[in-house]
Amino acid sequence: MGYLMGLRPEGGLGGVALAALLVIACSWAISWIFAFFGVIARTASSVQGISMIVLFPLTFLSNAFVPVDTMPKWLQWFVNANPVSHLVSAVRELVNQGTAGSDLIYSLIGAAVIVAVFAPITVRAYMRRT
Repeated sequence: MGYLMGLRPEGGLGGVALAALLVIACSWAISWIFAFFGVIARTASSVQGISMIVLFPLTFLSNAFVPVDTMPKWLQWFVNANPVSHLVSAVRELVNQGTAGSDLIYSLIGAAVIVAVFAPITVRAYMRRT
């Protein structure tokens, strides 16, 4: 869709493909968190409520929509530490320049930590329920 609207990714097809794989990997990692909540929660609506409480601030308090330097100083520290900001920056670098910077490493490390923590506790919680 972006291509039809005029986006010409300087990173080429390879950069776009790597960016897509990065988003898929990070989304898969985050899904372990919500799978855990799905196992321990009583209703699906409570899982949806928990997910909104987590995802809403992470998404809107990131650099996805607004450049960090235009935000108030007191908010910039959170935005710079926000894992969504690192993911957005890594995707932009891959698509726009075709380069892999430190944000890519931070995103992959964050995804690995989430899977290392939440996959075992989700499986354990699931096994206890069945």
